[in-house]
Amino acid sequence: MHFRYFEWDDQLNTRHQNPFDKLFDLFQQLLLISNGDVQQALQWLTDLDNEYNLTDNEFGISDFIDELKERGYIRDDPENETVIITAKTERSLRKRSLEELFRGLKRGGVGNHKTPHLGKGHEREPETRAWQFGDELSRLDSTGTLLNAFRHSSPDSFHLEEDDLQVHETDHYTSNATVLMIDLSHSMVLYGEDRITPAKQVAMALSEMIMQQYAGDRLDVIAFGNDAWQVSVKDLPYLKVGPYHTNTLAGLELARHILMRRKDANKQIFMITDGKPSAMYENGRLYKNSFGLDRRIVNRVLDAAVQCRRDHIKISTFMIASDPYLQNFVRELSEANKGRAYYASLDNLGGYIFEDYVRNRRKRMY
Repeated sequence: MHFRYFEWDDQLNTRHQNPFDKLFDLFQQLLLISNGDVQQALQWLTDLDNEYNLTDNEFGISDFIDELKERGYIRDDPENETVIITAKTERSLRKRSLEELFRGLKRGGVGNHKTPHLGKGHEREPETRAWQFGDELSRLDSTGTLLNAFRHSSPDSFHLEEDDLQVHETDHYTSNATVLMIDLSHSMVLYGEDRITPAKQVAMALSEMIMQQYAGDRLDVIAFGNDAWQVSVKDLPYLKVGPYHTNTLAGLELARHILMRRKDANKQIFMITDGKPSAMYENGRLYKNSFGLDRRIVNRVLDAAVQCRRDHIKISTFMIASDPYLQNFVRELSEANKGRAYYASLDNLGGYIFEDYVRNRRKRMY
């Protein structure tokens, strides 16, 4: 056998893609940036094609659009006289986000959250116990069972009785209830920096991972700005930043309210934000202060974090900012909740989310 070595070409994989796949990958990224606006994404794609010659005479943008419709990725919306993406594209965006952000990271088992306790699960433990009605025979400890039978059998006759049966214990697996909070305040696009697109990618990747690999889990998504509201997984690509302040308090209160209705043993909140809390409702009116850390607002947020801790709800905060002033607030929040804080760059945000989620697989149940 002979090996031939040559210089790595970053474009090698791209060249081997067929024309549709190459454009579709770029189209999906543009869809996220355009908040699911197909016409805007196609316009940007056309502009990129004009500048960088992405297509040729054999397969152009019009051919790409026709194939998108044929494959069921986009469809005409006669009522609004526009073109929209389909559920197939929404699923494809989630899968793409999962593959892009979590590529190369080790994944866990399907639908399992391993705990230190013995119970119903898949992985055998060395400990054994007497067989009980309902135990699967696949867990039978053949060596222990035979030794039990030999103790009361004679050299001339072998007797196996029900009490002789031994089975292996297995790990106990449990489920998580997770609320993902996404900051949609204006600061997520302030100073020309796009922070909302990677935040949406993380949300879609996390939702796809849970639906694929942890089928027993629950995931709820909350967007928060001046107020907080629930959004569905299928709406994630369409989230857009508004002229909002940051009502972290409303987000935490809604997340806690959702989790308290869940019967899962393990409950947690993931909060992706890039700014300080700057608003809250008081006596039915929105009180807001965008200058500095207003202790009137901060103290209420810390109270909500303490209440989450008392209800055994962990908060993991992912801070998309390098301002030490803002990081001090996150440290206060984490200390109040006994939770976790991550000061992630935009490039590392997805990996940190994934690593923390998997690290929380092992839960002690009280």
